Amino acid sequence: MSGAAGLRKKAVEKSLECVNTCVSKNKRKLASCFVECYVGSAIREAYEWIDRLKDVEEKVVKLYGASAVTYSRELKSFLDDPRRHLEKKLFIYTHDFIRGRISAEEYARKSLMAVNTSLRTNLRTIYQDWGFLALLLKVYRDGTRIIYPEHRIISLERSGRQKLRWIPPNLVIDIPGYGSTSLFMEVPRPLAWGDTGDLSRIWSLYTALRPDMMVYGGRVYDVLDLENNPPIKKPDIIIEFKELPDWYVRKRIVKGPLAKPLSAEEWRNRWIEGLYTGLADVLGVSREEAIDKLSRKTGVLMDEVRVVELYRSIYRPAKMFLVSKHPVPGEVRNMLEAHDITVVDDVGFSGEKLEPVAKSVLETCVQVEEYVISTRDRELAEVLALVKELWEKGVLDKEKIRRLLIFGLSEELSVSNELEKSRR
Repeated sequence: MSGAAGLRKKAVEKSLECVNTCVSKNKRKLASCFVECYVGSAIREAYEWIDRLKDVEEKVVKLYGASAVTYSRELKSFLDDPRRHLEKKLFIYTHDFIRGRISAEEYARKSLMAVNTSLRTNLRTIYQDWGFLALLLKVYRDGTRIIYPEHRIISLERSGRQKLRWIPPNLVIDIPGYGSTSLFMEVPRPLAWGDTGDLSRIWSLYTALRPDMMVYGGRVYDVLDLENNPPIKKPDIIIEFKELPDWYVRKRIVKGPLAKPLSAEEWRNRWIEGLYTGLADVLGVSREEAIDKLSRKTGVLMDEVRVVELYRSIYRPAKMFLVSKHPVPGEVRNMLEAHDITVVDDVGFSGEKLEPVAKSVLETCVQVEEYVISTRDRELAEVLALVKELWEKGVLDKEKIRRLLIFGLSEELSVSNELEKSRR
């Protein structure tokens, strides 16, 4: 029996033991008992991670004058109450088990998979979001402003934000003395392509090859570029976050639309052409061999180190960082650095260790000749909008505005003086 198979067997045995123990105590509280029995220590760790995220969130909101930081519905539920969130994942299985529709063994297998998947996914997202916010703290300078979104709500959601053929940033900021930078989480994202059903075949491709974070110098409001290969504007920086201590020994299957020939629109062919070339480079095989591997229904089994290298090869950023919560072995570091990927490891929850990443982000900022005035006063905003409209139509210029202000203030002062005289 292989090591992985042995671990799976032990997990099932532990899960079944928890089921039997919990049933003997109180069958009606099976879900809550199972979660505590099977992942109790991990739940306690989750609360610690949540505290770390909330701490950096509070600091970012205060520094940037943000209205709020928002998360996906799934993560928000987990942040509110991790234990309860995992219990809800077992609702249907628990209902079926109590009614005798599934056995204890089946309940144990399904429940351990549901709990493990949800816990692992949410912890990964927490660390990724912590990294995003901690980086904002590191690049902040006095006077830094949020340029986009205008409502100054920092959204860390990954999907559901993009309009038709438009992939907007999560955040655009302007840093005094450096310029503007645009930050994107998990790009590319699925798009709404209207009624072109054939394009639905690319959805999982968008999901499969999605680096954690992309950074663009300047104010970039859309990274979709159908003429590019792949159809995403070349990023200045890619940042990949790893929260597990053994992330580099884990593997995943690159499959889905990658395993199917796409022949509808030309841009899709261009995407795949770039993928073939990038994969061949990472795997050290010929382009024909890469095409053959991707044409198999089983896809390509790749370890996480190779997947990270694949990101670098396909998107071709000027710089790429891998941020690891835990130390990275020397041989893994050497493999990544051989592909021009800078490793920042043993970070934990120390924002100070993100200094190399922050320095690179500041270096890629671009001065933009575009001025943004922010105000929370609605009437002032309406006046400024009117002035802007008249300015652009040529009705107003700087001298006219100066004279109007002087005239208005002098009239107000004159009226005030007359009223004062009348009271005497």
